[in-house]
Amino acid sequence: MSLPPKQIVRFSVLRLTKYINLITENYKCHFALGFLLCLSLFKVCSLSAQTPSSSTISTNGWSKNSVNAVIFRKNSLVTFQNFQYAAYYDVGQFVVLAKRKTGSNIWQVKQTQYKGDATDAHKSISIIVDGAGFVHVAWGQHNNNLNYAKGLAPASLQLGEKSEMVSSKENKVSYPEFYKLPDGDLLFFYRDGGSGNGNLMINRYSTKSKTWKRIQDGMIDGEGKRNAYWQVAIDKAGAIHLSWVWRESPDVASNHDLCYAKSLDGGLTWQKSTGEKYRLPIVESNAEYALKIPQKSELINQTSMYADAEGNVSIAGYWRDLPSEIPQYHIVFNNGNGWKVNALTFRKTAFSLSGGGTKKIPISRPQIIVWPNGKQYAAGIIFRDEERGSKASIAINKNIAGNNWEIEDLTHKSVGDWEPSYDTALWKDKKILNLYLQNVIQVDGEGKAESKPTAVKVLQWVPKFKK
Repeated sequence: MSLPPKQIVRFSVLRLTKYINLITENYKCHFALGFLLCLSLFKVCSLSAQTPSSSTISTNGWSKNSVNAVIFRKNSLVTFQNFQYAAYYDVGQFVVLAKRKTGSNIWQVKQTQYKGDATDAHKSISIIVDGAGFVHVAWGQHNNNLNYAKGLAPASLQLGEKSEMVSSKENKVSYPEFYKLPDGDLLFFYRDGGSGNGNLMINRYSTKSKTWKRIQDGMIDGEGKRNAYWQVAIDKAGAIHLSWVWRESPDVASNHDLCYAKSLDGGLTWQKSTGEKYRLPIVESNAEYALKIPQKSELINQTSMYADAEGNVSIAGYWRDLPSEIPQYHIVFNNGNGWKVNALTFRKTAFSLSGGGTKKIPISRPQIIVWPNGKQYAAGIIFRDEERGSKASIAINKNIAGNNWEIEDLTHKSVGDWEPSYDTALWKDKKILNLYLQNVIQVDGEGKAESKPTAVKVLQWVPKFKK
């Protein structure tokens, strides 16, 4: 395991100091100069990116729980045609939209006519911009009727009336997620049903007809016994990659296993990583298992995945490997030669996941990004950990096939119970990371903290590329 940069510098100082003590007095001055130069060079080499910068959208963000800063917001931020859009709940629980020109720090902010129940951290806001420039928004979902609206004009922050998508099976909606296909059409993923007993639904929006249609009804079926908690990635060619864990009951401790499927035709048909076609629906007995993980392993649900330019998939999560009591972040990846797993073993503190509702957990769920680094791919795991003062941090591996990680903090102060979500379109197109950033407090089991409004920000970070 690689130590964080500051620790590496400290060990270098000890080695050089010991060496200097062995030389004669006449050379001390020369070695001192060389020593300072060496430290300077080491500092430059240890930097893996530009210094993070941030832009403030507003100072009145709802912070009494983590609803604005949960990882499953797809999306909290999105870029389309030189404008970046953002969404959040303000202190009055109104849905707020904002936008800025790319590179600008001046935000246009619009409080919409819609309120959500921000007291339930499941009921986050998800946004997308379709290929014609219209903003689509879904909010306030946790086993209830669909809340969905679309912008009145391209690039407009003014939303129209709430509407249905396809009308059927839209009364028990949870976890709304938008994704854009290469042709500008949209996909809308959501769960129909409850925790431990729900099915995956997928709708498709046509920019040409401006209508939604259902393309999958219960594609992943819990058979009335369990449900899937998923994450999705769409690669540059338009292939849809889907992974999930199963949960047997509302208790998070019943999470188990990691499964996979992909679609090459916009979600109509699905196959395994081997090319074998699925016979739908996918159930526990016919799923492809990227990794078997038993129940009561502190396995978290709804994390992240990424598909690189070649369609290779990387999935991030955390759980504990027996006999250890300490949950660690992991990457499960497939580079065309089968599934492999790397464990990031830097954590030292044990904790246990159990019970229902939104949990107060000492670490965030991980967000994964991947980028070209010479002839290989580098990976970054974005996270928050009490061991590091609950700052926004990133673990960087310059070669995803290896397991050599270095950790950097992206913020100087705590971000509370924040989890990372980012502008996937901006990263995919320009490899610029924009994170939604807000200090929030989560009370265990869906409580409400007595906290004041906090600033809603966008943090920018750009990796260093090896040519």
